[in-house]
Amino acid sequence: MHNDTIVALATPSGSGAIAVIRLSGNDAITIASKYFKSISGKNLSQQATHTIHLGHIIEGDKTIDEVLVSIFKDPNSYTGENVIEISCHGSSYIQQEIIQLFLRHGCRMATAGEFTLRAFLNGKLDLSQAEAVADLISSDNEASHQIAMQQMRGGFSSEIAKLREELLNFASLIELELDFAEEDVEFADRTQFKQLIERINFVLKRLIDSFAVGNVIKNGIPVAIVGEPNVGKSTLLNVLLNEERAIVSEIAGTTRDTIEDEISIGGIGFRFIDTAGIRETEDVVESIGIKKTFEKIEQAQVVMFLVNSAQLASNTAALKNITVEIEKVKNKFPQKQLLVVLNKIDQISDTELANISTVLHTNAIKVIPISAKTRFGVEQLTNNLLNLINTGALRNNETIVTNSRHYDALLKAFEEIQKVKHGLETGLSGDLLAIDIRQALYHFGEITGEITNDDLLGNIFANFCIGK
Repeated sequence: MHNDTIVALATPSGSGAIAVIRLSGNDAITIASKYFKSISGKNLSQQATHTIHLGHIIEGDKTIDEVLVSIFKDPNSYTGENVIEISCHGSSYIQQEIIQLFLRHGCRMATAGEFTLRAFLNGKLDLSQAEAVADLISSDNEASHQIAMQQMRGGFSSEIAKLREELLNFASLIELELDFAEEDVEFADRTQFKQLIERINFVLKRLIDSFAVGNVIKNGIPVAIVGEPNVGKSTLLNVLLNEERAIVSEIAGTTRDTIEDEISIGGIGFRFIDTAGIRETEDVVESIGIKKTFEKIEQAQVVMFLVNSAQLASNTAALKNITVEIEKVKNKFPQKQLLVVLNKIDQISDTELANISTVLHTNAIKVIPISAKTRFGVEQLTNNLLNLINTGALRNNETIVTNSRHYDALLKAFEEIQKVKHGLETGLSGDLLAIDIRQALYHFGEITGEITNDDLLGNIFANFCIGK
């Protein structure tokens, strides 16, 4: 299956200035040369690797397009095979004409992720690097891009591979001991082995813990904007997004449903959710919106409880009631990061602001004064949002795990290493130690692709776009 020549559009479908069509396989250059006529009369199959040639794609007497053809000869190509990339004009008609031409003459259509799959099978990438290609393509903020680039360069792979190699060396020595069981000798220094296990244990725990950060960076951090009706939730959302995304009105209960949008703050993706105002109501539609509000809080990682300071400045009862409502949200969702945002401070005095802040600033809840209308305090708010996310590892360029498959394999490897550690502490025999070590090695191999199967590869590469 992987010996034939495949073809696909490597750029997004639809019309554009240019499009790139990619061919890969042993016969890619031979096939392309039959339908490419160089401006300078060169034979494409005789040209050097990593060169670009101007000419026309021609079928019989029909000229399809003027193109640039790039040649990459094996093994020095993305896939490790002969690769041809044709840069043509971005007409959908031209794209399809060229692809159909090659499908009629020796190529087949590439499946999703097949170019990268071939790169993996030909040893150009390991499995975690191949998966990072998909993450890189889908990255939509600086942080997710940085993590994908580090993983694609092999940062994560090399860390795992080094640990696996050291563990494999000790495993070999322990296996050797089994061959000399009658002589009762130890080839593996147990003290050094314990030190290695401690080091592996430390690294695995750090990688596992990094998934909490990596997962939110990869998928965006959901932030629910909640509060009573008409406190300025929609205005704040519009300010954060820098566009009129939500309807703003003096009428309470304007937002009947949740509104979501995502922006990047400091390179981290935040997904803001403007929810219906929380209040007692007999309006059926508004009640449904309020129910959805609590569902969105459940899904969010951060809750911004917005308060209208102008309504509280001279109303002690209202201030007391809002304190109770904040406590309700905090008690109902104790695991959520909670920020109390005191809005409309442009309408009150400094003394009134200090009094309200003193009352609300209880139980270590962070209170941030802002005016969404004048944008005062919005920068402080976004800085506080960033501070809630542990990006220290990202700033220090440490390995951060974002892939659920890797996380699962790391957990299983960690479990087996705990067994090895316990076995060393209790003087477990070499044959039983070897079983646990083999299992840990297996899970390490799952990450980088030393251990794999067709079902696993099918699931991974099915999520890629065709042409990559």
